Amino acid sequence: MPAIIVIGAQWGDEGKGKIVDHLAERATMVVRYQGGTNAGHTVVIGDKVLKLHQVPAGITRPHVAAVLGNGMVITPPALVEELDTLESQGFSTRNLHISANAHVVMPYHILLDELQEKSRGAYALGTTKRGIGPAYTDKAARHGLRMQDIISPERFAERLAAALEQVNPVLTRVYGQQALTVEEITSQYTPAAQRLAPFVTDTSLLIHNALKRGENVLLEGAQATMLDIDFGTYPYVTSSSSSAAGACSGAGISPLQIREVIGVVKAYTSRVGKGPFPTELTDAIGDWIVERGWEYGTTTGRRRRCGWIDLVSLRYSARINGFTGIAISRLDVLSGLEEVKLCVGYRLPDGTITEEYPVDTDTLSRVTAVYETMPGWQDGINKARAWEDLPPAARNYCQRISDLLEVPIDMISVGAERNDLIVLRWPI
Repeated sequence: MPAIIVIGAQWGDEGKGKIVDHLAERATMVVRYQGGTNAGHTVVIGDKVLKLHQVPAGITRPHVAAVLGNGMVITPPALVEELDTLESQGFSTRNLHISANAHVVMPYHILLDELQEKSRGAYALGTTKRGIGPAYTDKAARHGLRMQDIISPERFAERLAAALEQVNPVLTRVYGQQALTVEEITSQYTPAAQRLAPFVTDTSLLIHNALKRGENVLLEGAQATMLDIDFGTYPYVTSSSSSAAGACSGAGISPLQIREVIGVVKAYTSRVGKGPFPTELTDAIGDWIVERGWEYGTTTGRRRRCGWIDLVSLRYSARINGFTGIAISRLDVLSGLEEVKLCVGYRLPDGTITEEYPVDTDTLSRVTAVYETMPGWQDGINKARAWEDLPPAARNYCQRISDLLEVPIDMISVGAERNDLIVLRWPI
């Protein structure tokens, strides 16, 4: 059975964790294929609220193998802490697998992330300061450390010494910081490395064999399409390929093994940090959406910028990823509004209107959203479990999104908990 990608269609925080958790009921494996602690996927099960940063959302299902793929950058101490939290809440972590080829976020990556962001001043990107960008930089520069390196004490010390020859001159000469030593870093990371060593393996082979047996494999994206290093609003993006294209290289499988690409579409739009946001609301309605949706970052706690749904960028996202279906999330947050708006075009600086997404970031920052207005709905929808249970206005809104994207709706999330969901089609 080919693999299924679940990916954010906007600027992140769409509710991917909940969708993956639900689909994992019918899967045997869930794979995170990029990103690291900069991700924050929330799963609500009864009175338990899980905030997952590195561990795939499928960890909540005892029968599911949870895989950290080679495309990730892993922070070992933080991962151990996350596993301990899961165990304390009654979730087994024995079915965890970590790619030997996944790169490691080292203490100097976190330090460099903070120093670099501070040095940008007014041009700061708004990073999570978790060391993700510098870790991917070292991966590309070919002096990063991988999980297979740090679980061998001898190799760890040797590779770390070589890496510090590159890092310490930057820390001392550029930023005026003290040089780091092999001893202080190995003493900090070795306990976590040895704790994780039994889970480190060739995950590409593991995934391949599962697919060969005809099992359902979910590929869980972090961040989202509009933060992709190539296709997002550069430079206000993440440091990895967070579109569907990154799933194959980040998991180690062939594109021919992908059957479905599910885009998770928030019923409105949100964004953390800086960067263009054509539909951003800075008025009372924007504040109302923030508070009603509790739009504060899972990873950073920062208030998210919120606005109306943007179908121009979503059509671009659908084209880049090739969505076979969409999961509309957080529809319940819009309940109570007299009217809702959908951005269906951009007015360019020269006054012309386009329905195509402008790839030039400067142009995007100067467009004006062109809206279509639809009636809102007053009734709460948390108890809805079928399409017919939704108020007519809510159904019309969802259908309009689907029509404009030319992509069918698979699921609609109507609340925070695991079962607050309407399933129109199981992609598995």
